[in-house]
Amino acid sequence: MVGVRGISAPYIYVCTRMRVRKAKLLPKEEYMRMLNMSLAEITRFIGETEYKQEIDELGTTFRGIDLIEVALSWNLAKEYQKIQEITPGNLKEFTQAYLRRWDIQNVLTILRGKTQGVKSGKIKEILVPAGSLDSTVLDRLLSEDNTERIIDALKGHRIYSVLAREYPSARESGSFSRMENELYKQFYAEIIAEAESGIKGGNLFLDFIRLDIDIKNLKTLFRLRADTFEEDAREMYIPGGALLVTDFTFMNTIKDQGEFIDSLKVKYRQKLLISLLDEMKGEKTIHDVEVRLTRVQLEQMERMSKRNPISIHPILVYLEKKKYEVFNLRALARGKESKLSSEKIAEYLVM
Repeated sequence: MVGVRGISAPYIYVCTRMRVRKAKLLPKEEYMRMLNMSLAEITRFIGETEYKQEIDELGTTFRGIDLIEVALSWNLAKEYQKIQEITPGNLKEFTQAYLRRWDIQNVLTILRGKTQGVKSGKIKEILVPAGSLDSTVLDRLLSEDNTERIIDALKGHRIYSVLAREYPSARESGSFSRMENELYKQFYAEIIAEAESGIKGGNLFLDFIRLDIDIKNLKTLFRLRADTFEEDAREMYIPGGALLVTDFTFMNTIKDQGEFIDSLKVKYRQKLLISLLDEMKGEKTIHDVEVRLTRVQLEQMERMSKRNPISIHPILVYLEKKKYEVFNLRALARGKESKLSSEKIAEYLVM
């Protein structure tokens, strides 16, 4: 069966389902309400939403912040797995490629947790088995008693070569940031190659990936400024976006904030981004900058999705917005658990 303009009915169906799912995500007003709730009230509220099944199932085993952490991770993983099941053809390939970033996040979470002596059960609470490493593999990694054995257990996986190369220096320095950056460089290089391989719809997938790289590089530049980074900035650069490595390294040398912002505006053409950059001429905290850049990215993704309603865009927009819903609920719960003020918690929310 073929739909309008030769688009197959399964493609129309899944893109429609994504819009329905997106409409069920929590609006800003609900987050504002939760800012005035206690942790127990937030748990009850979440239990009346799309997370009800997980809250009910886990409520006999977990309490308080642990219940929320595990319920959110379970829900996100199940939702991502379900989307992969219902997504047809090339859209499935793009979706699965995009979700491989969770392999990086999960493995780094395990390595960091083990290095810091965190119990395996606590690490497992925040893992999201949405990539190519399923829950069985992640459980096996968690069962290993040291980080070297965890990396050895990943032999044959696409991220193994980077882990094996970078881990010795990461262990010596006590920082995983360079290793994390190298893993993402490999991830983006692989999915750009897949998008450029001639597969139908690859150009639209590539638009999404390039925007993701642009935002990641921008966040890195602002972070480098905040850290007064003196080392070779080229190591932190991710190829594939609007900035060339020469632009990236030059901008990292600019001391004046206004001149730095003006240089960025020359390279980025999106109106939303230019408007945001103008706002950043005044000094902002790095956290504020990152949250604002994430909001602009989501808004730009939404516009792309509306321009291409039957494509990979509606799927990826939902994946990202669902991720940030979980991020926001987790930030709210952790903030309440830590007795932070509502104003402080609000600064961490991506709305």
